[in-house]
Amino acid sequence: MAKKRRERREADSVSLVTLHEEPKTKCNEAQTLKETQYTGGGSARMSLLILLSVFTCAASVMYLVYRNFPELNNDEMAIIKIPKDMDDAKALGTVLSKYKDTYYTQVLVAYFTTYIFLQTFAIPGSIFLSILSGYLYPFPLALFLVCLCSGLGASFCYMLSYLVGRPVVYRYLTERAQKWSQQVDKHRDHLINYIIFLRITPFLPNWFINITSPVINVPLGVFFLGTFFVRLIREREHHLPPDGETRVAPHLPHAQIHVVPMTRES
Repeated sequence: MAKKRRERREADSVSLVTLHEEPKTKCNEAQTLKETQYTGGGSARMSLLILLSVFTCAASVMYLVYRNFPELNNDEMAIIKIPKDMDDAKALGTVLSKYKDTYYTQVLVAYFTTYIFLQTFAIPGSIFLSILSGYLYPFPLALFLVCLCSGLGASFCYMLSYLVGRPVVYRYLTERAQKWSQQVDKHRDHLINYIIFLRITPFLPNWFINITSPVINVPLGVFFLGTFFVRLIREREHHLPPDGETRVAPHLPHAQIHVVPMTRES
């Protein structure tokens, strides 16, 4: 009997301990959830601060580049801007070609940094800079410049996403990123070919590829080479018509304007 009473007391004590520990466990889980949410918010705020800092530094570099540009008159200064259409690109090309021979390095550096700046922060306008390169430089150099700037700009966007883009991908693009991650794992042995395929076809937008690639562990070297060769393929698929005008290839699923010399006005 004494043994049974002792066993009953032990069972009751265990039950009491369990009842006391259960609320603590729930409290701990709630606290952990709060900490996770707080950490996520802090991570998002930190990501925003890093993004603003990087953008400010990049904008400062752009300012220094244009400070070292040759002096222009008021009419020319009004033309020096990111082109929004073909007319802006032609006007900008006319002004830059005037100074290209005398200030070759300054014009080249300004073109190079502007193109990469636009690509890094996904700012529209790089397509017209591609056309502008064919107006300013011989075709081999123009083609190499466009491919290099596209590869570097996309790679900088990749690294920026690696630093600050993960909270965005995890929160807003989770399902799409998971699906693409599964596809990337299937093609891991020939990943460059797969990246080239995705860049050429319209299945995924380029901004999505740039942002999610570091999150799903696409190597930076593979990412750069894929982007470089895609640009090379796109530009070489086009031809220069006899009249020298820029053409859009209608047979492509998402046509890309070729880097060709624009017709100079006499």
